[in-house]
Amino acid sequence: QVQLVESGGGLVQPGGSLRLSCEASTISFSYYAMTWYRRAPGKERELVATISSTGENTNYADSVKGRFTISRDNAKKMAYLQMTTLKPADTAMYYCNAKWEINSSTSLVYWGQGTQVTVSS
Repeated sequence: QVQLVESGGGLVQPGGSLRLSCEASTISFSYYAMTWYRRAPGKERELVATISSTGENTNYADSVKGRFTISRDNAKKMAYLQMTTLKPADTAMYYCNAKWEINSSTSLVYWGQGTQVTVSS
């Protein structure tokens, strides 16, 4: 069982920045792709950004491209989401997700409990 613990959320003014962190409990962290999702009240869960297990590849939702940066430190078993130029539309609960595709039919997937980000003046 892998535990993921997010931190770094909070209240920030529009235009501000936050850095979310996700700490993993597994020693196999380097096998997992890491993804940040978010869910705003009354909306569907949205993929925000994902990073491959080695950190070589990243992908972002169009709504955050150029403003958010996902990164990871495999030695520390940490994933990060640097968020800049925040907008009220970024207000949501942010979740860390870890996924290890062991083979074509087997994956291990874990979720954190979430950290709230509120962008408001």
